[in-house]
Parts: sequence; structure tokens; C-alpha cells
Amino acid sequence: MFDTLSEKFSNAFKYVQGKSKISEENIEETLKEVRTALLEADVNFKVVKEFIASVKEKAIGEKVIKGVNPGEQFVKIMHDELAKIMGDANEELNLDRPGIVPILIVGLNGQGKTTFSGKLALHLKSKKKKDVLLVPADTFRPAAKAQLETLAKQIDVECYDSDLNLHPKDIVLKAIEYAQKHHKNVVIIDTAGRLHVDEELMGQLKEVKIALDSFKPEVLMVADAMTGQEAVNVSKTFHEAIGVTGIVLSKMDSDAKGGAALSIRHVTGVPIRYVSMGEKMKDLELFHPDRLAKRILDMGDVLSLVEKAQENINEDDAESMMKNFQKGKFTVDDFLKQMEMMSSMGSMTSILKMIPGMGGMLRQLGDLSPAENEMKKMKVIISSMTKEERQNYKVIKESRLKRIARGSGSTEQAVTDFIGKFKQMEQMMGGLSSMMKGGGMPSFPGMGPQKGFRQEAGAMPQMPGDKQKKKGTKGPWGKGYF
Repeated sequence: MFDTLSEKFSNAFKYVQGKSKISEENIEETLKEVRTALLEADVNFKVVKEFIASVKEKAIGEKVIKGVNPGEQFVKIMHDELAKIMGDANEELNLDRPGIVPILIVGLNGQGKTTFSGKLALHLKSKKKKDVLLVPADTFRPAAKAQLETLAKQIDVECYDSDLNLHPKDIVLKAIEYAQKHHKNVVIIDTAGRLHVDEELMGQLKEVKIALDSFKPEVLMVADAMTGQEAVNVSKTFHEAIGVTGIVLSKMDSDAKGGAALSIRHVTGVPIRYVSMGEKMKDLELFHPDRLAKRILDMGDVLSLVEKAQENINEDDAESMMKNFQKGKFTVDDFLKQMEMMSSMGSMTSILKMIPGMGGMLRQLGDLSPAENEMKKMKVIISSMTKEERQNYKVIKESRLKRIARGSGSTEQAVTDFIGKFKQMEQMMGGLSSMMKGGGMPSFPGMGPQKGFRQEAGAMPQMPGDKQKKKGTKGPWGKGYF
């Protein structure tokens, strides 16, 4: 998401690069490009108008800080204003209060309410250490109850056995009684949706909300990020009718333009609290406006990357690998653990997007799915190797090679190619280990001591896609991706 918008912003900033100062004349073309980019991303036109006016006012009135490039200062102003229209800072649910906290999940059909209910239950159980009860209250779609029960089993959370013949209000009140008897902290209620907003739907939701008023319920509206301005309009309607306390943007990993994320808070006044990024139960993130603004402007999102690493990486495995690495040792087992750690954190593209400045490089590299498919094939080959072979691949001779090929459903040539690639990876890791010990710049496979590095002082090493991809040559892992 936001890839197109990020690229257009990057192109727009070229007009202010290299300028000695910020003036109305030299930012006019940039603001024109930014305005067009936002409108094409389906951002509400009133939001765009206010955003451009605010950026212009702050940029022209800003004194250029000594030692700071005016272009960079302009990007900082853009970042601050983008974060501001999305809400400044994250506002998670306030669950630290006595008694049961009911959370009503509302929205139209097909927005991802039931899936989000499961994701939220897992999030609150694991992060907030809450005892959660899931409640099916969709009397129009009986399959929703079965779906919620299945999700509840997956995440080991109790699901209330609702009688769908009752009115949603009565289902909810009985569920609250059950929660009180069984000492539940949070009750997540999955309500019915419609293909469109109608009086019957709103009437039901109002009755449920009134029945829960004494518990001061949270009301989260799930909106499909792919629907753009329609998501904004629906959120506004729900908020005016029943009082929404938070927005959830689902399908944020889609190719949606991003207009909903940039408009909802400003138009409705309701904070975006969560974003749903995939189909797995753990694919739920808190909405951080400042971090999203950084991603849009290709400034990376290091904080989210660190948080993902802390959640998904096993500290003992990481420490063991680091000890091996410091000894100049790198095994097939270490490589497998590295791949599994990366997979647990998300797709290769999503991880790279969190690294500052990688947006432009990803646009050059294009689709990274072939590289990810290659990694999957490598995992299958490794899974057919014995413990001894993973620790020392040099013991793999012809008979072992044939066995690994049969076991992994690969050809012998594919296994041979993997071993060859791993040898190159081992050399690279050994070179980096030497550099860490003060041995200077490593000599990578296929290079001289410093071949492949730009000559400017302090320049970054040549990355995949610079020359390698243009020539069509293969890197250590093929296809110029590694």
C-alpha cells in the first residue's frame, strides 16, 4: 500500500533538491505535484486543500536551520503535516478500568469484521494479558458464528455459544452475564453487517449500544482500505448514528491507494486505532500516524521493524548464531534460522520498506516474489538434510546428494546449485566476520578486495540492482536479488 503515492512524492521532491532556501517559487511545482498525487490516491479534496495550505504556510514561514539542507527541511514539514492529518500519535483502547469492557465490532458486509475480532482477541490476550470472550452476534449470517468459533480455537480464546434465534441485544446481555460469572476482562462482540447502510442495521446496533451503555462500550468500525472515499463516508454515517470510538482499516496489505487512511481521522474526528495487514491472526498492527507518514515519504519505519524483530525472533537462536558468526562459522542450520526469522516478520518487500531509503531501490528491483519462492525451495532442500549435513555441508557426496534430491522432490542439479550458493554465502559471512574483528573491507565472492564499492568516501556498498541487474548477471542467490 502507498507505493504509488510514495513514488509520486519522491518525484515531487526533486523540484526542491539542491535549493539554497525555501521560497514560494521553488516549492510551487512540488506542491502542485503533491496535490495531484493525493487526489489520485483518493484522499478527500477538503483534506488535500487544508494539507497543501498548511504545508505552504509552514514552509515559507520556516527559517532554514543552519547545516540542514532546505530540501530535507521541507520533507520534514511534509512528514509532520501528514502525521497530523492522520492523528499525530497512536491511540489504543483504554482497557485499564474496573469491570468488563465490551467492544462492539461494526461495519458493512465483507469488510473483515469477524477476522478482525479474532485478531483483536489474540492481540489483547498476548499483549495486554486480558481474559477475552468472543461473542457471535450476527443473526443474519449464521456462518459467522462457525467462523468465529474456528478462529477462537486457533488462538485458544473462549467463544460464547450464542443463540442466534434471539435478538442481538439479548444475545449480548446474556454474554455479559456469562463473562461476569467467568471473570472475563474483555467481551468482543461481532455484529451483523449489510451490503449498505440501512435503518434496520442501525436500529439493531443502537439497541445493542444502549443496552451496554452502563459498561461504557468501545465501538470499533472496520473499514476496507481498498474502498477509499467510500470507507470515509461509511465511517461518518456509523459515527453519527451510534458513536464510533475507533476505526480499524482492514486489507492494508492490498494495492489500495491510501485515501481512507489519510482522510478518515480528519473527516470524522475518530482515531484510527488498528490496521489489519493479512490473513494470519497475528497480522494486526497498532496505527502509528508518524510511522506511516515516514513510510509514505520513504523515510523507513525502524521502530516497527525493531518491534517486529522483538516479537518474532528467538533470542537464544539469535545469540547462538552471533557466537558462530564471531568465530567465523556459518552453517546451513544458521542460514535456515535466518530465513525462518525473516519469514516470521513478514514478506521481504514489507521488511525492506521499513528501512530508510529502500523505497527507490525496491522500485528498481521490481517484484521480489521470485526471490521469496527461491527461499522456499531452499527450505525444502535443507529439510531433507541430516543434522550432520546441516552442520557441515562438505560431507555431502554423491550418495547423500541423491538422497537429499529425492527427499526434497528436487533435481540433483538443484541441490548442487544450493550448495554452491551456500558456499558463496559462507565466504561473504566470513568476510564480514573478519571486518568486525578489524580486518578491513571484506573480499566478497567474485570481487577483488574492494571491487563493487563506490569510490566516494563514506559511500554505501553497491547494492543488488545497481549494475548486476542491468547486466543480467546473477548474484550469489541468483536473479540479482541477493
